[in-house]
Amino acid sequence: MRTVTLPDGTDVAALGQGTWKIGEGQHPVSQEAAAIRLGIELGLTLVDTAEMYGDGASERVVGEAIAGLRERVFLVTKVYPRNASLSGVPAACARSLKRLGTEVIDLYLLHWRGGIPLAETVAAFEKLRAEGKIRHWGVSNFDADDMAELISVPDGKNCAVNQVLYNPEYRGIEFDLLAWQAAHRIPVMAYSPVGQGGRLLRNPALKTAAGRHGVTPAQVAIAWSLRHPGIISIPKSGDAAHVRENAAAGALVLSPADLADIDRAYKPPVRRQSLAML
Repeated sequence: MRTVTLPDGTDVAALGQGTWKIGEGQHPVSQEAAAIRLGIELGLTLVDTAEMYGDGASERVVGEAIAGLRERVFLVTKVYPRNASLSGVPAACARSLKRLGTEVIDLYLLHWRGGIPLAETVAAFEKLRAEGKIRHWGVSNFDADDMAELISVPDGKNCAVNQVLYNPEYRGIEFDLLAWQAAHRIPVMAYSPVGQGGRLLRNPALKTAAGRHGVTPAQVAIAWSLRHPGIISIPKSGDAAHVRENAAAGALVLSPADLADIDRAYKPPVRRQSLAML
């Protein structure tokens, strides 16, 4: 499995596992936990969740899945903006730690920007890090201006990751944010790399590329999201077959013809765009 290096030198899997909608009844919990464990066995050792997902249900499934495997997992979860205060962050973290069945979170993210000053949230994150409750912290759904403001506050340069929506349908970050983060050596974590609702996977450009390589359109989308260095991709899956498919996508390298076809179907941005979010 390819790796991406965080600013402090920590290497993490470039291809991980997302868990949005996990624990919400789409599949039996035992099946979802087994799928996450299979992913870990296949090298998808970065597992991403959030207190928002199923109001903690996703974290509980992840906790069940990683029991006995914790040392092999780079565990990511997120705090609600409403909980991102000096008092709210440690309380939310404690709840997440309990649901996850662990003593430390590897990467703790602010889920999106809210009304609490960034300096206050960063101070709360740094306190958790000093106490050994988290190892790294970062943000999610921040655009280039947000990131520039973030690193201007005390200890803001300790941000390890920015997690954003990124797939061929939503590639606005290519205009400015990708380059900004590369220059500051802050990796991008791409969520929903295969899109939502299947529309992206029905596109002829992805189908053609899939046919060339004997793979699925979903694998093409994942490989596309990983084509730049410094990007971590976290496709979600709740069943074993899709986990195996996702893991295999890590070895897929798209050809110039594949990329050109996708560019024709989904034009690269030529101007700055508002950050897309789900």
